Amino acid sequence: MSRSFLRFGLELLQDTELLSLGALADSVRRRLHPEGRVTFINDRNINYSNIRISRCRFCAFYRGEKDAAAYLLSYEEIGRKIDEAKALGAVQILLQGGLHPGLGLEWYTGLLRYIKRRHPIHVHAFSAPEIDHIARLSGLEPERVIEELAASGLDSIPGGGAEVLCARVRKLVSPRKIGVKRWLAIHERAHRLGLRTTATLVYGMGERPEELIRHLRHIRALQERTGGFTAFIPWSFQPEHTRLREEKTTPVTYLRVLAASRILLDNVPSIQASWVTQGPDIATLALYFGANDFGSTMLEENVVRAAGCNFSTMDEPTIARLIRQAGFTPALRRQDYSIIRTL
Repeated sequence: MSRSFLRFGLELLQDTELLSLGALADSVRRRLHPEGRVTFINDRNINYSNIRISRCRFCAFYRGEKDAAAYLLSYEEIGRKIDEAKALGAVQILLQGGLHPGLGLEWYTGLLRYIKRRHPIHVHAFSAPEIDHIARLSGLEPERVIEELAASGLDSIPGGGAEVLCARVRKLVSPRKIGVKRWLAIHERAHRLGLRTTATLVYGMGERPEELIRHLRHIRALQERTGGFTAFIPWSFQPEHTRLREEKTTPVTYLRVLAASRILLDNVPSIQASWVTQGPDIATLALYFGANDFGSTMLEENVVRAAGCNFSTMDEPTIARLIRQAGFTPALRRQDYSIIRTL
Protein backbone atom coordinates (compact mmCIF):
# COMPACT_ATOMS: atom_id res chain seq x y z
CA MET A 1 0.00 0.00 0.00
CA SER A 2 1.42 3.38 -0.98
CA ARG A 3 2.19 5.77 1.86
CA SER A 4 0.20 8.53 0.18
CA PHE A 5 -2.94 6.36 0.06
CA LEU A 6 -2.49 5.42 3.73
CA ARG A 7 -1.90 9.03 4.80
CA PHE A 8 -4.88 10.30 2.84
CA GLY A 9 -7.10 7.50 4.13
CA LEU A 10 -6.15 8.10 7.76
CA GLU A 11 -6.69 11.82 7.33
CA LEU A 12 -10.19 11.18 6.03
CA LEU A 13 -11.03 8.59 8.65
CA GLN A 14 -9.61 10.32 11.69
CA ASP A 15 -8.96 14.01 11.15
CA THR A 16 -11.38 15.50 8.63
CA GLU A 17 -14.32 17.29 10.25
CA LEU A 18 -17.44 15.14 9.87
CA LEU A 19 -19.55 17.47 7.74
CA SER A 20 -16.57 18.32 5.53
CA LEU A 21 -15.94 14.60 5.08
CA GLY A 22 -19.57 14.10 4.14
CA ALA A 23 -19.40 16.92 1.61
CA LEU A 24 -16.31 15.38 -0.01
CA ALA A 25 -17.98 11.99 -0.25
CA ASP A 26 -21.17 13.55 -1.57
CA SER A 27 -19.20 15.29 -4.33
CA VAL A 28 -17.82 11.90 -5.44
CA ARG A 29 -21.34 10.42 -5.39
CA ARG A 30 -22.69 13.31 -7.48
CA ARG A 31 -19.84 12.93 -9.98
CA LEU A 32 -20.51 9.22 -10.40
CA HIS A 33 -24.31 9.45 -10.17
CA PRO A 34 -25.35 12.92 -11.37
CA GLU A 35 -28.95 11.85 -12.02
CA GLY A 36 -29.85 12.10 -8.32
CA ARG A 37 -31.20 8.56 -8.18
CA VAL A 38 -30.93 6.15 -5.25
CA THR A 39 -31.42 2.49 -6.06
CA PHE A 40 -32.44 -0.61 -4.13
CA ILE A 41 -33.34 -4.22 -4.90
CA ASN A 42 -36.22 -6.44 -3.87
CA ASP A 43 -34.70 -9.71 -2.70
CA ARG A 44 -34.62 -12.40 -0.03
CA ASN A 45 -31.68 -13.74 1.95
CA ILE A 46 -31.94 -17.52 2.18
CA ASN A 47 -29.49 -19.21 4.54
CA TYR A 48 -29.55 -22.80 3.32
CA SER A 49 -27.72 -24.00 6.43
CA ASN A 50 -26.40 -22.65 9.74
CA ILE A 51 -23.79 -25.41 10.11
CA ARG A 52 -20.36 -23.79 9.97
CA ILE A 53 -17.08 -25.45 10.77
CA SER A 54 -15.40 -22.01 10.73
CA ARG A 55 -17.01 -21.05 14.09
CA CYS A 56 -16.07 -17.38 13.71
CA ARG A 57 -15.95 -15.46 16.99
CA PHE A 58 -17.93 -12.55 15.57
CA CYS A 59 -20.87 -14.69 14.36
CA ALA A 60 -23.98 -15.39 16.46
CA PHE A 61 -25.70 -17.41 13.72
CA TYR A 62 -23.56 -20.54 13.28
CA ARG A 63 -24.23 -23.92 14.90
CA GLY A 64 -22.20 -27.10 15.12
CA GLU A 65 -23.27 -30.10 13.07
CA LYS A 66 -24.65 -31.91 16.15
CA ASP A 67 -26.30 -28.86 17.70
CA ALA A 68 -30.04 -29.24 18.28
CA ALA A 69 -30.68 -26.01 16.35
CA ALA A 70 -28.54 -26.99 13.34
CA TYR A 71 -30.34 -27.27 10.02
CA LEU A 72 -29.89 -27.85 6.30
CA LEU A 73 -32.75 -26.81 4.03
CA SER A 74 -33.90 -29.20 1.32
CA TYR A 75 -34.10 -28.09 -2.30
CA GLU A 76 -37.88 -28.05 -1.96
CA GLU A 77 -37.79 -25.83 1.14
CA ILE A 78 -35.52 -23.39 -0.67
CA GLY A 79 -37.87 -23.48 -3.67
CA ARG A 80 -40.85 -22.58 -1.47
CA LYS A 81 -38.93 -19.63 -0.01
CA ILE A 82 -38.14 -18.43 -3.54
CA ASP A 83 -41.78 -18.64 -4.59
CA GLU A 84 -42.82 -16.67 -1.49
CA ALA A 85 -40.25 -14.00 -2.34
CA LYS A 86 -41.29 -13.80 -5.99
CA ALA A 87 -44.91 -13.35 -4.91
CA LEU A 88 -43.72 -10.22 -3.07
CA GLY A 89 -41.89 -8.91 -6.13
CA ALA A 90 -38.39 -10.22 -5.47
CA VAL A 91 -36.07 -10.32 -8.49
CA GLN A 92 -33.14 -12.02 -6.72
CA ILE A 93 -32.21 -14.34 -3.91
CA LEU A 94 -29.05 -14.04 -1.85
CA LEU A 95 -28.16 -17.64 -1.06
CA GLN A 96 -25.55 -18.27 1.62
CA GLY A 97 -24.91 -20.91 4.24
CA GLY A 98 -21.82 -21.87 6.11
CA LEU A 99 -18.85 -24.12 5.61
CA HIS A 100 -20.84 -27.34 5.82
CA PRO A 101 -18.56 -30.37 6.27
CA GLY A 102 -20.72 -32.78 4.28
CA LEU A 103 -21.75 -30.94 1.11
CA GLY A 104 -19.67 -31.44 -2.02
CA LEU A 105 -19.82 -29.56 -5.30
CA GLU A 106 -22.59 -31.78 -6.64
CA TRP A 107 -25.00 -30.59 -3.90
CA TYR A 108 -24.49 -26.95 -4.91
CA THR A 109 -24.65 -27.52 -8.66
CA GLY A 110 -27.74 -29.67 -8.15
CA LEU A 111 -29.37 -26.89 -6.13
CA LEU A 112 -28.63 -24.30 -8.80
CA ARG A 113 -30.02 -26.48 -11.57
CA TYR A 114 -33.12 -27.18 -9.45
CA ILE A 115 -33.69 -23.44 -8.89
CA LYS A 116 -33.23 -22.48 -12.52
CA ARG A 117 -35.49 -25.28 -13.73
CA ARG A 118 -38.34 -24.93 -11.22
CA HIS A 119 -38.06 -21.49 -9.58
CA PRO A 120 -36.09 -19.29 -12.02
CA ILE A 121 -34.65 -16.13 -10.47
CA HIS A 122 -31.30 -14.31 -10.31
CA VAL A 123 -29.06 -16.24 -7.90
CA HIS A 124 -26.52 -14.12 -6.02
CA ALA A 125 -24.78 -16.80 -4.00
CA PHE A 126 -21.82 -18.48 -2.31
CA SER A 127 -19.21 -16.22 -0.75
CA ALA A 128 -15.49 -16.69 -1.33
CA PRO A 129 -15.04 -18.79 1.86
CA GLU A 130 -17.86 -21.09 0.71
CA ILE A 131 -16.31 -21.47 -2.74
CA ASP A 132 -12.92 -22.21 -1.21
CA HIS A 133 -14.50 -24.75 1.16
CA ILE A 134 -16.34 -26.49 -1.69
CA ALA A 135 -13.09 -26.61 -3.66
CA ARG A 136 -11.18 -28.21 -0.78
CA LEU A 137 -13.88 -30.80 -0.10
CA SER A 138 -14.09 -31.65 -3.79
CA GLY A 139 -10.35 -31.70 -4.46
CA LEU A 140 -10.67 -29.01 -7.14
CA GLU A 141 -9.22 -25.58 -7.77
CA PRO A 142 -11.57 -22.65 -6.93
CA GLU A 143 -11.61 -21.58 -10.59
CA ARG A 144 -13.05 -24.96 -11.60
CA VAL A 145 -15.67 -24.71 -8.84
CA ILE A 146 -16.70 -21.24 -10.03
CA GLU A 147 -16.94 -22.51 -13.61
CA GLU A 148 -19.16 -25.42 -12.54
CA LEU A 149 -21.38 -23.20 -10.39
CA ALA A 150 -21.77 -20.65 -13.19
CA ALA A 151 -22.61 -23.37 -15.71
CA SER A 152 -25.29 -24.64 -13.31
CA GLY A 153 -26.94 -21.24 -12.85
CA LEU A 154 -24.90 -19.02 -10.52
CA ASP A 155 -25.36 -15.41 -11.67
CA SER A 156 -23.17 -13.36 -9.29
CA ILE A 157 -21.18 -13.69 -6.06
CA PRO A 158 -21.65 -11.75 -2.80
CA GLY A 159 -18.77 -10.15 -0.93
CA GLY A 160 -19.28 -12.00 2.35
CA GLY A 161 -16.35 -13.40 4.27
CA ALA A 162 -14.14 -10.37 3.72
CA GLU A 163 -14.61 -9.01 7.25
CA VAL A 164 -11.34 -7.03 7.47
CA LEU A 165 -8.76 -7.98 4.85
CA CYS A 166 -5.91 -8.05 7.34
CA ALA A 167 -4.12 -11.20 8.51
CA ARG A 168 -3.83 -10.03 12.13
CA VAL A 169 -7.55 -9.34 12.49
CA ARG A 170 -8.59 -12.52 10.67
CA LYS A 171 -6.41 -14.61 12.95
CA LEU A 172 -8.27 -13.16 15.93
CA VAL A 173 -11.86 -13.32 14.69
CA SER A 174 -12.02 -16.00 11.97
CA PRO A 175 -8.85 -18.13 12.02
CA ARG A 176 -10.47 -21.06 10.17
CA LYS A 177 -11.54 -18.98 7.19
CA ILE A 178 -9.51 -18.23 4.10
CA GLY A 179 -6.84 -15.56 4.26
CA VAL A 180 -6.62 -12.22 2.52
CA LYS A 181 -4.87 -13.43 -0.64
CA ARG A 182 -7.29 -16.32 -1.10
CA TRP A 183 -10.37 -14.07 -0.73
CA LEU A 184 -9.00 -11.62 -3.29
CA ALA A 185 -7.90 -14.41 -5.65
CA ILE A 186 -11.35 -16.02 -5.71
CA HIS A 187 -13.03 -12.71 -6.55
CA GLU A 188 -10.43 -12.03 -9.23
CA ARG A 189 -11.04 -15.46 -10.76
CA ALA A 190 -14.78 -14.83 -10.73
CA HIS A 191 -14.27 -11.48 -12.47
CA ARG A 192 -12.02 -13.06 -15.10
CA LEU A 193 -14.72 -15.66 -15.75
CA GLY A 194 -17.30 -12.94 -16.31
CA LEU A 195 -19.11 -13.01 -12.95
CA ARG A 196 -19.71 -9.71 -11.18
CA THR A 197 -19.29 -9.61 -7.40
CA THR A 198 -19.73 -7.24 -4.50
CA ALA A 199 -17.23 -6.35 -1.77
CA THR A 200 -17.87 -5.86 1.94
CA LEU A 201 -16.22 -4.60 5.10
CA VAL A 202 -17.18 -5.52 8.66
CA TYR A 203 -15.47 -2.99 10.91
CA GLY A 204 -15.48 -2.59 14.68
CA MET A 205 -13.77 -5.92 15.45
CA GLY A 206 -10.62 -4.51 16.99
CA GLU A 207 -8.95 -3.48 13.75
CA ARG A 208 -6.56 -0.53 13.69
CA PRO A 209 -7.36 2.46 11.48
CA GLU A 210 -4.47 1.66 9.14
CA GLU A 211 -5.79 -1.91 8.76
CA LEU A 212 -9.17 -0.60 7.69
CA ILE A 213 -7.48 1.61 5.08
CA ARG A 214 -5.44 -1.39 3.91
CA HIS A 215 -8.72 -3.26 3.35
CA LEU A 216 -9.96 -0.45 1.11
CA ARG A 217 -6.67 -0.44 -0.79
CA HIS A 218 -7.02 -4.17 -1.50
CA ILE A 219 -10.49 -3.61 -2.94
CA ARG A 220 -9.37 -0.64 -5.00
CA ALA A 221 -6.36 -2.48 -6.42
CA LEU A 222 -8.43 -5.48 -7.50
CA GLN A 223 -11.03 -3.20 -9.05
CA GLU A 224 -8.28 -1.47 -11.01
CA ARG A 225 -7.26 -4.85 -12.45
CA THR A 226 -10.68 -6.30 -13.24
CA GLY A 227 -13.52 -3.78 -12.85
CA GLY A 228 -15.61 -6.68 -11.52
CA PHE A 229 -17.03 -5.18 -8.32
CA THR A 230 -20.49 -3.65 -8.69
CA ALA A 231 -20.72 -2.26 -5.17
CA PHE A 232 -19.03 -1.89 -1.81
CA ILE A 233 -20.99 -2.45 1.42
CA PRO A 234 -19.44 -1.44 4.74
CA TRP A 235 -21.30 -2.38 7.91
CA SER A 236 -20.59 -2.41 11.61
CA PHE A 237 -19.92 -5.48 13.72
CA GLN A 238 -22.91 -6.41 15.89
CA PRO A 239 -21.50 -7.77 19.17
CA GLU A 240 -24.58 -9.13 20.92
CA HIS A 241 -24.65 -12.95 21.40
CA THR A 242 -21.16 -13.34 19.88
CA ARG A 243 -17.91 -14.51 21.47
CA LEU A 244 -16.07 -11.36 20.42
CA ARG A 245 -16.01 -8.80 23.21
CA GLU A 246 -15.95 -5.47 21.40
CA GLU A 247 -18.06 -2.37 22.07
CA LYS A 248 -20.69 -1.49 19.50
CA THR A 249 -19.53 1.36 17.31
CA THR A 250 -21.45 4.63 16.94
CA PRO A 251 -23.43 5.99 13.97
CA VAL A 252 -20.79 8.71 13.60
CA THR A 253 -18.14 6.04 13.07
CA TYR A 254 -20.37 4.42 10.46
CA LEU A 255 -20.76 7.68 8.56
CA ARG A 256 -17.00 8.29 8.67
CA VAL A 257 -16.21 4.79 7.38
CA LEU A 258 -18.86 5.05 4.67
CA ALA A 259 -17.71 8.48 3.49
CA ALA A 260 -14.02 7.49 3.48
CA SER A 261 -14.96 4.38 1.48
CA ARG A 262 -16.79 6.45 -1.14
CA ILE A 263 -13.83 8.79 -1.56
CA LEU A 264 -11.11 6.11 -1.63
CA LEU A 265 -13.10 3.67 -3.79
CA ASP A 266 -14.17 6.05 -6.53
CA ASN A 267 -13.48 3.24 -9.04
CA VAL A 268 -16.28 1.11 -7.52
CA PRO A 269 -19.58 2.31 -9.00
CA SER A 270 -21.89 2.02 -6.01
CA ILE A 271 -21.74 2.33 -2.23
CA GLN A 272 -24.56 0.71 -0.30
CA ALA A 273 -26.12 2.05 2.89
CA SER A 274 -26.74 -0.55 5.61
CA TRP A 275 -30.16 0.12 7.10
CA VAL A 276 -30.21 -3.41 8.51
CA THR A 277 -27.39 -2.58 10.95
CA GLN A 278 -27.84 1.18 11.31
CA GLY A 279 -31.61 1.61 11.11
CA PRO A 280 -33.56 3.69 8.57
CA ASP A 281 -32.64 7.13 9.95
CA ILE A 282 -28.86 6.70 9.76
CA ALA A 283 -29.14 4.84 6.45
CA THR A 284 -31.05 7.81 5.03
CA LEU A 285 -28.41 10.19 6.38
CA ALA A 286 -25.80 8.01 4.67
CA LEU A 287 -27.20 9.18 1.32
CA TYR A 288 -25.49 12.53 2.08
CA PHE A 289 -22.23 10.77 3.00
CA GLY A 290 -21.60 9.03 -0.31
CA ALA A 291 -24.11 6.17 -0.53
CA ASN A 292 -26.16 5.91 -3.73
CA ASP A 293 -27.87 2.60 -2.95
CA PHE A 294 -30.23 1.63 -0.13
CA GLY A 295 -29.49 -2.09 -0.24
CA SER A 296 -32.49 -4.37 -0.38
CA THR A 297 -35.92 -5.03 1.04
CA MET A 298 -34.32 -8.08 2.68
CA LEU A 299 -37.48 -10.13 2.84
CA GLU A 300 -35.60 -12.52 5.11
CA GLU A 301 -32.44 -11.93 7.15
CA ASN A 302 -31.03 -14.25 9.80
CA VAL A 303 -27.34 -13.59 10.43
CA VAL A 304 -27.45 -9.98 11.63
CA ARG A 305 -30.72 -10.62 13.46
CA ALA A 306 -29.02 -13.40 15.45
CA ALA A 307 -26.56 -10.77 16.72
CA GLY A 308 -29.36 -8.68 18.18
CA CYS A 309 -30.23 -6.26 15.35
CA ASN A 310 -33.91 -5.36 15.31
CA PHE A 311 -34.00 -3.89 11.80
CA SER A 312 -34.94 -6.99 9.83
CA THR A 313 -37.15 -6.14 6.83
CA MET A 314 -38.40 -3.10 4.96
CA ASP A 315 -40.88 -3.05 2.08
CA GLU A 316 -40.67 -1.22 -1.25
CA PRO A 317 -43.03 1.67 -0.36
CA THR A 318 -41.14 2.39 2.88
CA ILE A 319 -37.72 2.44 1.22
CA ALA A 320 -39.05 4.56 -1.65
CA ARG A 321 -40.59 7.03 0.82
CA LEU A 322 -37.33 7.37 2.78
CA ILE A 323 -35.34 7.98 -0.41
CA ARG A 324 -37.86 10.50 -1.71
CA GLN A 325 -37.95 12.37 1.61
CA ALA A 326 -34.17 12.68 1.43
CA GLY A 327 -34.52 14.47 -1.91
CA PHE A 328 -33.61 11.65 -4.29
CA THR A 329 -35.49 9.63 -6.90
CA PRO A 330 -36.02 6.00 -5.77
CA ALA A 331 -35.50 3.26 -8.33
CA LEU A 332 -35.79 -0.51 -8.20
CA ARG A 333 -32.73 -2.24 -9.68
CA ARG A 334 -31.31 -5.62 -10.58
CA GLN A 335 -28.04 -7.03 -9.23
CA ASP A 336 -26.07 -5.43 -12.08
CA TYR A 337 -27.63 -2.06 -11.17
CA SER A 338 -29.71 -1.86 -14.32
CA ILE A 339 -32.97 -0.10 -13.52
CA ILE A 340 -36.29 -1.95 -13.45
CA ARG A 341 -38.39 1.16 -12.80
CA THR A 342 -38.36 4.43 -10.93
CA LEU A 343 -40.88 4.87 -8.12
